[in-house]
Amino acid sequence: MTKGEIAKNNFMQGYNCAQAVLLAFCDDLGFDEQTALMLASPFGGGIGRMREVCGTVTGMYMALGLARGYSDSKDNADKKRVYTEVQQLAERFKEDNGSIICRDLLGMRAKAKDNPTPSERTEKYYAVRPCPELCRYAADLLDEYLKNKKG
Repeated sequence: MTKGEIAKNNFMQGYNCAQAVLLAFCDDLGFDEQTALMLASPFGGGIGRMREVCGTVTGMYMALGLARGYSDSKDNADKKRVYTEVQQLAERFKEDNGSIICRDLLGMRAKAKDNPTPSERTEKYYAVRPCPELCRYAADLLDEYLKNKKG
């Protein structure tokens, strides 16, 4: 099963988009699932359902940080490398999906009214949302990216 299939399945089980993507990488990164779920929980729905940066993208960046992040606050070269990688992944995501902004991906014209109540996960919900496929896409994109960085 690909990372994308795992992420899509995670989303279909009710996890938010950021959780679904980050969770797909836990085993490979040695990161415990409970911590991943807690860490990514605020980022669903475009960060707290504000429809800003897509949760699949933030989940992808959290996994990238675990795989290739930096910890030395004075290492500007490593900071630059990480930020460059983030920007490269964002550009690729935008090229293939049109945006990294949740409301754009969902086809919302203006900023949605701030409503923290999550949508009920029904068949209709899954049928009209691009989210499951975006989870798949983001996880597969990062997986491919990380494999290329190892080689």
